[in-house]
Amino acid sequence: MSAPTCVRPPGPVRPSDRIDSIDVLRGVALLGVLAINLVMEFRVSIFEQFLPAWQQHAGNPLDRAVVAILMRAVDLKAFALFSLLFGAGLAIQFEHLVANPRRARLLFRRLIVLLVFGLLHLCLIWNGDILTEYALAGLIVLPFLFGPRWLVAGGALTFLGVYLAMQLWPPPGLFPSHGSIGLDVQQANRIYATGGFGEVLKFRLREIPLIIPLHVYMFPRTIGLFLLGAFAWRSGVLRKPHQRLLVSTGAVCVGLGALLVLDGAGDILAAAGSSRLATPLGTIVLALGYGATIIAAANTARGKAWLGWAAPLGRMAFTNYLAQSVIFGWIFYGYGLGLFGRLGAAAALAIGLAVYAAQVMFSAWWLRRYRYGPIEWLWRTLMYGARQPMSLAPLKPTA
Repeated sequence: MSAPTCVRPPGPVRPSDRIDSIDVLRGVALLGVLAINLVMEFRVSIFEQFLPAWQQHAGNPLDRAVVAILMRAVDLKAFALFSLLFGAGLAIQFEHLVANPRRARLLFRRLIVLLVFGLLHLCLIWNGDILTEYALAGLIVLPFLFGPRWLVAGGALTFLGVYLAMQLWPPPGLFPSHGSIGLDVQQANRIYATGGFGEVLKFRLREIPLIIPLHVYMFPRTIGLFLLGAFAWRSGVLRKPHQRLLVSTGAVCVGLGALLVLDGAGDILAAAGSSRLATPLGTIVLALGYGATIIAAANTARGKAWLGWAAPLGRMAFTNYLAQSVIFGWIFYGYGLGLFGRLGAAAALAIGLAVYAAQVMFSAWWLRRYRYGPIEWLWRTLMYGARQPMSLAPLKPTA
């Protein structure tokens, strides 16, 4: 009779098998997402930024500086990083389940569960939800993963090309008029600030038709970045420390992305008739630069010492993202403290940094005791259709 061996059924990636640099990047990216969501969407109406001359009336000089920095350096870049990481994560799961005959079904179920989470979050907690878009984009990306690497790369370039083309030729009638946006902002300033949970919920649902066009506009970019993240994983850049490539990519992309976002290349693009591409193209390039730089740093001994705190936060990004929505909803909406529209950008960001610091400490404490964050555990349990082990105790050997 053979000696007992530890047989582990196909399941989630074990904590010991995770790549710390990816978790670090996810944790740092979550800070950017928090800052933008808080300052631009919880503190005030998500549509206020689309009103004429909104930034000139953003408060005192400090508040205006905070908004300007976030819009230039963080804004869609943090979401682009999350999209890249989601695509890489989907590719990791695809590879992890290579020997499982139910691989396609499990990954499809994973995305459907995410879609359910996203719809609940969208309707009941906060209509700035990104999970629903990610689930739908993931369902489109999934078939590409069964193809060769060139198909994944080609798909990424195609969808990103569609997104950039939409900057030059916006679909007519996609966005609501300034009049409807202005009316929504007025109602939001009253209802979100003073309404009870029922009134806020009703208004949140009424806003969804206005929010959908924003997702439609970004949807090709999300798919393209998912595929680009999957390609980065398949190319081996993320699983092995290609330090020279990462450092050089980071330096070039940060420099070029900053030039584009700050419109330093505006004259060049204007000469080519493509000046409207500067910011959206620069956003993608700058996000790539951020990602390469942070991963390169996290792969070094000094970087691990400086950035290691972000890894537990990144491993629990799903839990922390939803927790932020609940916390900020209570702080800003009328059924809680009702601070909507009453705080400047700097004060709101200070609150956000305090919440983020608390989540850093909580995530480290939690993962010293458990394998996954609470929502991550539930997601995996529903995906596999079997209760996943939560304790850090080793799996029992089986014959």
